[in-house]
This record gives sequence, structure tokens and C-alpha cells, in this order.
Amino acid sequence: MGLGIGIVGLPNVGKSTLFNAITRAGALAANYPFATIEPNVGRVMVPDERLSALSKVFTKGERVPPIIPTFVEFVDIAGLVKGASQGEGLGNQFLANIREVDAIAHVVRCFEDGNVVHVAGKVDPLDDIETINTELILADLSGLEKRLQNLQKKAKGNDKEAREQAELAEQIIAVLGEGKPARAGQYDAPIPKEFGLITTKPVIYVANVGENDLTEDNEYVRLVRDYAAREGAQVVKISAQIEGELAEMPEDEAREFLADLGVQESGLDQLVKVGYETLGLITFITSGEKEVRAWTIRRGEKAPEAAGEIHSDLERGFIRAEVIEWDKMVEAGGWAPAKAKGWVRTEGKEYVMKDGDIMNVLHNM
Repeated sequence: MGLGIGIVGLPNVGKSTLFNAITRAGALAANYPFATIEPNVGRVMVPDERLSALSKVFTKGERVPPIIPTFVEFVDIAGLVKGASQGEGLGNQFLANIREVDAIAHVVRCFEDGNVVHVAGKVDPLDDIETINTELILADLSGLEKRLQNLQKKAKGNDKEAREQAELAEQIIAVLGEGKPARAGQYDAPIPKEFGLITTKPVIYVANVGENDLTEDNEYVRLVRDYAAREGAQVVKISAQIEGELAEMPEDEAREFLADLGVQESGLDQLVKVGYETLGLITFITSGEKEVRAWTIRRGEKAPEAAGEIHSDLERGFIRAEVIEWDKMVEAGGWAPAKAKGWVRTEGKEYVMKDGDIMNVLHNM
């Protein structure tokens, strides 16, 4: 399971600059609207120091087990504008791309720069947010109203499922009609994936600031944080410009550069961490002399489901699992000494996985 995050926002807020920095994919970034015509997709390996520590544990002589981290897929979607839900600025094409991701990173301009054109002629983060949110709501409303008409036709033919979905659609349309995202409503049933609603997806607001505002919030960022808090959303503050510089540096230099700026984590690390929290994801690990590998699962999943992420046969034939916390494995120095210390537990089908668990699956094939 990978995490897909769609990067959205008005033109010239720093979306493509951020995308270039964190994926090093070279998406076109230019000082005019629609520099990105097709969605750019880049996979970013998730940095995880636990994997490096475990790789050292299982190194034998010159044989170093490869590290296979989990990943985040970033989709840079061209700048939306007012009227996108009606097709303005090729909006329908871009809105369709947003439907494919797990979460939305809404980049908001929180910096002043006379050399970078703002599509609205002024920097106003709350107005920018409302413009994008309104277009997403209108897009959902338009699509769901069309679906409702079809469901109502089917319901007349005593189609029970269609009748129930039509009732649900009417409830959602009422929420959207109030200018609220679909996720803000309380409904009688879960929203089916086939409804294709954009505003059910969780949003992370990305406040793009200048270098001087990385350590302390400026007024724009404070406005965004207040807005997000009312929605129950999280905010990640970054400088896309700084991220671009970090992307060109070796890891050690990048770490020193961040320290000099008084920042502990890069924008990528922050965005990945918040993305995982927002979607309720955790990482478990498989490790040995062959490889050290991270796997992404949803918080609350049990051991057989986690085994299924490795291979579907492991879930079907699951008997039990050997489980140990990653730091205990590092302290012990390997599976054999960890077992000798009694730190490796045998867990059954009802065991709920925890972040950082190392698991060895015992199964019937």
C-alpha cells in the first residue's frame, strides 16, 4: 500500500516548485498559470532511520542487506482557477486527477514576492483556500446530481440498493449545497467509492513561506492555521524554495543546512508524517540478512491483513507471527539473540499491528 497525495492550489502558489524539490522529477515550473498541463507523478521513498539501524544489525561481513523503504506518490495537478468546476482553465481534466489520490495537499501562498505573479493580483490565503474549496464542492455537487437522476430512475424499478444510494446522495447534496465539503456531513451509511467525491478526501494545508518565516509563523500562516483548525485539518509549513536547495544537497549537508536554519525536519518529512497521521497509516517491517523492508498498513489492521500486504498467500495461509519491536531487535543484535532474551513474541490472528513492529510470518502454503 502506497500513499497518494495530490498537490493542488491556485496557479503560482509554489505547487510545481515543491513537487520538483521533493521528487527531483523536473516538472516544469514557470511564472505563469498552467505551467503544468498534465499531472506529474513522482514516487518518493519515505526516509526511515529504523531501516538503516536494522540493516547494520543484519550485515554479515561485506554483505549488507538492501533497504527497501515504503513510498509516497505525489501527483502535481495543474493550478485550479475560479470556474474550474465548469471547465475553466481545463479544470475538469485536473479535477478528475484529484479523484485518484488518497489525500489532498492544498498549497497556499503565504509569502510576498513582487516578482511572482498572483493569479488574483494579491496575496490572500483565505480567499485562495475558499476559491479552491468552492470549486471542489461544485464539482462534487454537479457529479452527484447527475448520479442521483440515474439512481432515482433505477429506484422506481424496485431496486433497493439504488433507492438507498439515492437517499444517501440526497443527504450529501444537502451538505454540499450549504457550501460544505462532503466529509463535513453525518450520513446514514458510508459514502460509496463509486460516488467519486473529491471532498470526502482529507486535506492537508501546506503553507508555502519564504526562508525568513520558517521558524516563526507570519500573519498569513496564522490565518491558515486558524482556518484549518475549524475544519479539523492539519497544516504543514514549508518553503518550496528551500526544499529545492535541499534536493540538490547530499544528505549530511542537507541536515546541517536545516540545522543552521533552525528547522528539524524537511518539508518532505513533515508532509509524509502528517499524511500518514491524516490517513491513519503505520509502518511495519520485515528484516533479515536478505533485506530490510518497510510496509504500509492502516492503523488497527491485524497480523493476517499485514501479512497480506507482503503476499496474498501469506494472509490465506496465516498460522501465527513472530513479532518484536524494532528497537528491541537493534538492541539484541539479531533474531537468534532476541529469541534467547525472550523478546520475540508469538502472536495469533487477532493481534493488532503497531508502528515499528518487525514481523516474521509462519504460514501454510
